[in-house]
Amino acid sequence: MKYTLTEPQVVLLREIAAASNAVSLPPVKTHTAWALEQRGLIKRTWRGSGHVAVVTADGRYYLKHGRHPREVPAEKERLEGDAARAARAPDSGAELISRLQSTSGKITVSDPAPQTRNRWRAAYYSALHHGHMPAGHKLRWHGRQRGDCVFTLVDEEAEKATQPLPVPTVDVPESLARPHRLVHATRKAHGRSQGAVDTRGRAEVIPLYVSRPLADRALRIMHALLTEAESRGYSVETQTDLQCGEAFHTLAIVIRGRSFPLVLMERTAKVPYEPTPQELRRKERSPWTPLPKYGEEFNGRLALGAPAKSRYQRSYSYSDGARWTLESRLGHLLHDLERIAAEADRREREKELREAEQRRRWYETVARAREQQIEQHRATVLNGRIRAWRQADEIRAFCQAARVRAGDAPVAAEEADWLEWAEAYAAQLDHTLRTADEKWRSYRAVGIPRTAAAWAADWRAWIARERTPTPGHPHLRALPGGAPTSTSAGGMTRAEAHTAALLAALDEPAETE
Repeated sequence: MKYTLTEPQVVLLREIAAASNAVSLPPVKTHTAWALEQRGLIKRTWRGSGHVAVVTADGRYYLKHGRHPREVPAEKERLEGDAARAARAPDSGAELISRLQSTSGKITVSDPAPQTRNRWRAAYYSALHHGHMPAGHKLRWHGRQRGDCVFTLVDEEAEKATQPLPVPTVDVPESLARPHRLVHATRKAHGRSQGAVDTRGRAEVIPLYVSRPLADRALRIMHALLTEAESRGYSVETQTDLQCGEAFHTLAIVIRGRSFPLVLMERTAKVPYEPTPQELRRKERSPWTPLPKYGEEFNGRLALGAPAKSRYQRSYSYSDGARWTLESRLGHLLHDLERIAAEADRREREKELREAEQRRRWYETVARAREQQIEQHRATVLNGRIRAWRQADEIRAFCQAARVRAGDAPVAAEEADWLEWAEAYAAQLDHTLRTADEKWRSYRAVGIPRTAAAWAADWRAWIARERTPTPGHPHLRALPGGAPTSTSAGGMTRAEAHTAALLAALDEPAETE
């Protein structure tokens, strides 16, 4: 366990020890109190609506001697086994390299004592300076003074292969002999004004908001960025949008049809406000007139990125810093734009693939439903013919039984007419069955069986007609992406009406049998 304390932990321990009663712990000091409790320096308990803490004997010992009471025994225990652990350390650099190669290139020695740490240090420097290093490898050592010692044998070629390629830099010229067309238009727009250069409200120029001394540098930066973007095959254009009823002008780099707006501004610093003489005179006449307490002034640092309230506001933005200038970050800015565009393209392709897969599954479902519908219709027709055949036989048997029952006695005229009608009806049923059978045989003799793909093509053509935005043909609701349609007078949607019409057509003997 780590027995040393940080400054906030020591301060909290002293506050708890100085109090005569249990000290209430605010929520912001929960983690600090937990660290002290883990070391046994305080005890916490829940009282009322929060934790309270009291100091322990170990905590008072720490405040008096500056170290934890268990730190000395732990250090003695660590030093007692130092000689034995040092004897197990490698004797030379060759042995250290051999151990690294046999353990996948990494060895960790947990918090070694001084003698053990010195043995590993000697083996490390022996491997570096006596020619024990394998070709194309380097040796790294972390934890030279304290903590765990970690030795790593690194393959330089493999490490270089895993590292990303360096971002190309964009050179900014010292002067502009032939400036970019937008840079030229912006230079003409701000003219020779001595105040701040603000072109954010003008069309067909670069949106700038900088102090006059930095205007030339800002234009050179934009010239280098726009020229480099066009050399990579991207387009640069100014755009005008309507926001809150006012025209909003921006400059954008377009990558594969995706626009990335840009604005170049100089950062400002908060300073005490200095009123103008006119404001002072107004204040004398009207003492109740308030004056701002703070104002802003340019601090000489340029920032380039997405405009405020843009969808890309926090996606790409670079500025002058303590270790770099904006000129050195132009390559990174273009790299970010390319990465965002590539990520958007990837998401769009994935969306198209998902929609295509959804359509494919839907067409397969439609084809299977069509086959099932045909099979169900054939079974219905077959069952109907069987019932008609049995009904005709039963009618003839009934008529014959009626005549046999009458025997030689004369049959009444009314009964004779009814029997003749019944036999004629049975003959009509037989004629209908023979006609349907002949039509089916002739159809099968000249017809070509249709595959599921052919039926699916018919369904696609029908779907295309249903999706055509013409009067009387609203979008089909049953399709993926289809809009809801109003129900008909009979309470059916348009898709249900089409299905009912299809089933009615299948039930017509002259068309399907």
